Amino acid sequence: MAGASETFSDDDVKYDDTAVSRRRDPRLKELGVSCMLNTEVGAVLAVIRRPPDPTSQLLPPVHEDAATAHLLRSLKSLRSLIFHPDHADWRTVDPSVFLSPFLDVIQSDDVPAVATGVALSAVLKILRLDIFDERAPGGREAIHSVVSAVTNCRLERTDPASEDAVLMRILQVLTAVMRARASALLTDHAVCTVINTCFQVAQQSVHRIDLLQRSARHAMHELVQAVFAHLPEVKVAEGDDLGSDVEDDGPVTGYGARCMVDIFHFLCSLLNVGEMDDTIEGYGSISSDEDVQLFALVLINSAVELGGEGIGKHPKLLRIIQDDLFHHLIHYATRSGPLVLSMICSTVLNLYHFLRQGLRLQLEAFFHYVLLRIATGVNGIQLQEVAIEGIISFCRQPTFVIEMYVNYDCDPLRHNVFEEVGKLLCKTAFPVINPMTATQVQAFEGLVNVITTIADNVEIDRIPERDLYNIDVSEYQPFWIERCDGCDNPETWVEFVRTRKLKKKKIMIAANHYNRDEKKGLDFLNICHLVPTPPEPKSLAYFFRYTPGLDKIKIGDFLGDPDEFNIQVLKEFTETFDFSGVILDTALRTFLETFRLPGESQKIQRILEAFSEKFYEQQSSEIFVSKDAVFILCYSLIMLNTDQHNPQVKKKMTEEEFIRNNRAINGGMDLPREYLSELFHSISTHAITLFGQAGSPTELNSNQWADLIKRSRVVEPFVTCDFKHKLSREVFVAISGPSVSTLAAIFEHTDDEEILNECVEGLISIARIARYGLEDILDELLSCLCKFTTLLNPYATAEEMLFTFSNELKPRMATLALFTIANKFGESVRGSWKNTVDCLLKLKRLKLLPQSVIEPENAAASKSELVPHARSESGVIFPSSHQGSGTSRYVSGLIGRFSQFLSLESGAESMLNAGSEFENNLKIIQQCRIGNIFSESAKLPDESLQNLGRALIFAAAGKGQKFSTPVEEEETVGFCWDLISMIVSVNLHRFTSFWPPFHDCFAVVSQFPLFSPCPFAEKAIVALFKIAIKLFSDPPRLDKLPEELLFKSINLMWKLDKEILDTCFESIAESTAEILSMHPENIQTMLGWKTLLHLLSVTGRHPETFDQGVEVLVKLMSEGTNISRYNYPYCIEAAFGFAALKISPLEKSSEILDLMSESVNWIIQWHKSGFSDPGNANSSSSSSSAEEGHKTGASAGNLAANLFMKLAESFRKTSLVRREEIRNQAVAELRKCFAATEELEFPPANCLALFNLVIFAMVDDLHEKMLEYSRRENSEREMRSMENTLKEAMELLVEVYLRYLIPLSQNPGFRTFWLGVMRRMDTCMKADLGNGGEAGLLQEAVPALLKKMIVEMKEKEVLVQKEGDELWETTNIQIQWIAPSVKEELFPEEF
Repeated sequence: MAGASETFSDDDVKYDDTAVSRRRDPRLKELGVSCMLNTEVGAVLAVIRRPPDPTSQLLPPVHEDAATAHLLRSLKSLRSLIFHPDHADWRTVDPSVFLSPFLDVIQSDDVPAVATGVALSAVLKILRLDIFDERAPGGREAIHSVVSAVTNCRLERTDPASEDAVLMRILQVLTAVMRARASALLTDHAVCTVINTCFQVAQQSVHRIDLLQRSARHAMHELVQAVFAHLPEVKVAEGDDLGSDVEDDGPVTGYGARCMVDIFHFLCSLLNVGEMDDTIEGYGSISSDEDVQLFALVLINSAVELGGEGIGKHPKLLRIIQDDLFHHLIHYATRSGPLVLSMICSTVLNLYHFLRQGLRLQLEAFFHYVLLRIATGVNGIQLQEVAIEGIISFCRQPTFVIEMYVNYDCDPLRHNVFEEVGKLLCKTAFPVINPMTATQVQAFEGLVNVITTIADNVEIDRIPERDLYNIDVSEYQPFWIERCDGCDNPETWVEFVRTRKLKKKKIMIAANHYNRDEKKGLDFLNICHLVPTPPEPKSLAYFFRYTPGLDKIKIGDFLGDPDEFNIQVLKEFTETFDFSGVILDTALRTFLETFRLPGESQKIQRILEAFSEKFYEQQSSEIFVSKDAVFILCYSLIMLNTDQHNPQVKKKMTEEEFIRNNRAINGGMDLPREYLSELFHSISTHAITLFGQAGSPTELNSNQWADLIKRSRVVEPFVTCDFKHKLSREVFVAISGPSVSTLAAIFEHTDDEEILNECVEGLISIARIARYGLEDILDELLSCLCKFTTLLNPYATAEEMLFTFSNELKPRMATLALFTIANKFGESVRGSWKNTVDCLLKLKRLKLLPQSVIEPENAAASKSELVPHARSESGVIFPSSHQGSGTSRYVSGLIGRFSQFLSLESGAESMLNAGSEFENNLKIIQQCRIGNIFSESAKLPDESLQNLGRALIFAAAGKGQKFSTPVEEEETVGFCWDLISMIVSVNLHRFTSFWPPFHDCFAVVSQFPLFSPCPFAEKAIVALFKIAIKLFSDPPRLDKLPEELLFKSINLMWKLDKEILDTCFESIAESTAEILSMHPENIQTMLGWKTLLHLLSVTGRHPETFDQGVEVLVKLMSEGTNISRYNYPYCIEAAFGFAALKISPLEKSSEILDLMSESVNWIIQWHKSGFSDPGNANSSSSSSSAEEGHKTGASAGNLAANLFMKLAESFRKTSLVRREEIRNQAVAELRKCFAATEELEFPPANCLALFNLVIFAMVDDLHEKMLEYSRRENSEREMRSMENTLKEAMELLVEVYLRYLIPLSQNPGFRTFWLGVMRRMDTCMKADLGNGGEAGLLQEAVPALLKKMIVEMKEKEVLVQKEGDELWETTNIQIQWIAPSVKEELFPEEF
């Protein structure tokens, strides 16, 4: 029976009261309890009565003395009550009734260890069955009696095995006590006693069996969990500084925070090697080693995990964590092995989770002095791995990155923790050797995690304007210790953080300037509004006090300067220290750590006087009676420090000498001897650093820790963030450069597929962040990817590139990533478009581009043909219409497993085996969706679009390109212009914003040293006309600038090499014909009409395009609805061009001349309507530039005269063609035009201009041509033909002269004009045509024409005979020379 009881372990009986009560009758349950108690009583009695083993020398015989008899009576009395008919429910009975007999056995010295173990087993069963709870009568006394009995358990001398069994049972009972419902009745002292007893067992087990030690520690763990699981339910009484839930004078209701404070303090003391408290309340001791520290850290972790945020509600507990715990963690983290460091990192991570709002400075210190330092490898590779893993554990927390940035990197008083973490990961991960070490891989994964975390929390769906990121400090505001009052308003808070970070950056720049030149540094502070104008002492004091990296020598010199302003700065500088509650040497150490004490004695005196005054004001012990006493003792301490720690001083000062040297300095009295003695030993043991360096200390000494704790009481709480403050961009900027460089280097050097995948995902994440105003970073990233594609290798042949691309994973991944980023984030790409376009062109030359790149409408069909097995799930790029632009959900589909995609597994067969290399490469390139870059370029902002177009233009011009054959050059140039045409077509709505830079590029490339217009200009003119057709196909627009810009570029192109008008005549003719015939109403500028009509005329010279051009022109002039006074001159010019062509059939030329002649009616109509273009559909949209084009002509006469002049000029030039029919018709049509001009009311000046520029010029040219033919051999026919035309011209001259005789005669230059008419009559009359003296047509016609003119002049009294009339005399003389035969008839009075 006893054996059965002893083997009744905690795993044998597990009752669930609720479940049992549902299955059993309550009476049966009571019966079960009675049976259990009866069994346990019988077991204890049996063990006590059992005769001793005669072979055992440790167990004395049991005699029924008074004590034993008492125990037996007590047990028997309990047995008699168990089945008594009148016995009540066990739960209503005082628990002491059934506990006392067993507890007496446990505390008795007279029973064997076996009996003690059985009694403990009985108590364990009673506790686990919860026979009594906190509501039971006498429950409080009962549970305390159990604790008291078990913790004071007496064991007689026995064998170690039995003793270990009893100790194991004690551990079980203690655990059951704290798990029992009645444990809520325990006092703080009782709980501490339970924990302490368990710890004592753990200590005793050090030299016993391993099972007992493990059990003891497990029990300790369970007890701590049980205690601290109760912490969230504990309420803090108002004003209770100790954080206990029990008031001293109030009723005791159970344990609370007080015991937890003691337990936690005790656990912390276990970490302090060599200085641990004896126990929780002063009893017991342990040996300190790493194993104990690990054990303590496990317990502390459990307490923090279960206490959670509830710990922060209890000031005492929080202070222990802030001070003792963190001090030990930071101190021993750099002095322990990997296991302890790992546990310390886990502990700090838990503290960060639950209590970071109260641990701002402590967390900073842990990172700065522990993780960041160890992670550099100064303590060995093993600790470095643990430290990096610890950092990565922090980085995996969703809010860690932004919180580190906000709380530290943006605070002028704090270290840049996040920036240091990011740069450390980059430095550690940077590949120096291949393959990468485990530490490098670890750091790389951490870096990718940080970048991905930032990218996943970019919450802005639409890219904000760049100006939103531009902040500036326009005026000075105190900022060193400012706090944001608008944390509830995200916009206000973000602005505050950004401004604060900007100021911190400028402060660091100012520090750099100050270290080199004090004046420049102070000037920079003033320029950046970091100090007021004029500077105030307080702002400079904060600058010297809190700016890291300042030259401490310069700080000391400035503070010691005798200038009044410097003295004020020194005073404000000392005001930044808090010396309350610290001894003098500690305060002096803290003070002198911030600068280097100057060597000049007067400067030292001024500095120490300021320090002494501050220390005296803040002393709490009233030791010093004046600040002079402090000053004298400070000097004495500095001298003592030099004496004790200068190796050149051989005879060291003793304590007595130091005390004697400082007698009567305290207002004539001595300072306390104990105080001076403490100062002496402190200085002797630890030297004061008088000449601090510019760098920060690598270890945290006790003085610095004490100062940190002081500052933590007043510092701004840790700001918690949830990534809704739009700071992701700013966060990444801090590590952007190293991140891109590191990932690029890893991608370049590693061959591990898994690392390559993670690397590409990291680069994609960087691109997601960089689109928010970080274009230079995105450009750098894309440039790296272009390099990794191997497509830009200038030394590789096409075959080598194709082989590399087909057989290596890395180039394909880089290509896929490159065009993925360009597709999705092209709006932020700037300069890297050039490299991207170069890669695209290289793919083109390698025949790897599908036709869908320049035919986006066929992309879907092309895809289905090329990738029959590709599934949408495996695709890398999804069209923007299917996914959001800023969601992490999109990105998860954007870049998946690159290797999985690149293998494109279809069934059991991989892509590399499914088809030829060429087909496989096409499948990969198809997935890049390169065409979307251009077909969806409407989403690109102006700057990005301009850069993309510039890259294409430069590439088309040959910059950076090497062509193996002329055909390859022509194909590449044409491809570039096709892409330019595509992006222009989808961006016509903002043509004016991006085309001017494009046009400037055309001018720039034309100046390249090796620039060749062919094929650049040829392909350009074709592409530009495609754009023009697209432009004119749209509905008419009010803005005429796009048309103006486009035709400027078209003119520039054909002027680069005019031969292209012959090489591309068919395309140009077709385009111009389409525009003029289909969309003439949309042409709104003079330049547009001029260019189109000119090119129509020029390209129409070719037989292949002549009919098309004539048809368009005839239609345009016949309809007339689109002819205006602005395009009329260009239309007439084009008509002349067609009419005068040799290849033009006679009927076509005649038709054109008729149309030209009829066009004079338009001039008359415009003149009558005041030039409002009546009936012209395009008149209302005439451009101001067109009006300016006629400004010069309008100033010389009216507009009608200028237009008529253009028409007449065209007829004049047509009159010189070789075909007589055309010449004669031109003269005849000109006669018709002049006949219709009476309504134009030309003034005399215009009439003279018409004669001089048209009629006289036509007569002179025809006469010259006639003479030229006369001098040629076998040209008589041409001469006679020209003579006939000249005769017609002369008749036209006379007819027009007579029509405008009156206005002409009124002109002051009429006499000269008349002489010109007669001179031409004379020239024609005397023309030598080799007729052999026979009179020709001209000789016959001239006299008659002269007679006709003179008669008309006489009739109209223009020519009147009177004395002294020069006109009459001159005419008379000239007639005699020209045609004497008519002189007698015209001037008879002379004969």
